[in-house]
Amino acid sequence: MTAFTPWQSLIGGLLIGLSAALMVLYLGKIAGISGIVGQLWQGAKSDRQWRGAFTLGLLLSPLLYQLIAPLPAMLITADWPQLVAAGLLVGFGTRLGSGCTSGHGVCGLSRLSIRSLVATLTFMATAIVVVWLTRHVLT
Repeated sequence: MTAFTPWQSLIGGLLIGLSAALMVLYLGKIAGISGIVGQLWQGAKSDRQWRGAFTLGLLLSPLLYQLIAPLPAMLITADWPQLVAAGLLVGFGTRLGSGCTSGHGVCGLSRLSIRSLVATLTFMATAIVVVWLTRHVLT
């Protein structure tokens, strides 16, 4: 907890909530990243513009952030096979769960969706078990 940043976390959470609300209000779409990116080339051609803009915003936001402040330091201790396996498992899980943490956890819970509540609880429980296993059993 040495790097806990309550004000930045609060502001970030408010911005995520505001952007999700604006997306529903103006586009009638859920801000679920896996669904937006996953349907970028497979969805209707009329949706490609906003999906592309959303995806571009995700990719460019760290570069824009660097104009204000330095990016936080990151240390990735996993090797490439672990990262690839983790990415494939996350991708499989989002397909299996019909969405990701942004779609279910932010947008679904705010709409009081029972399916999103179950999905989010499953995501969190799985994450807790995996972290515990990797820190206490596999090391």
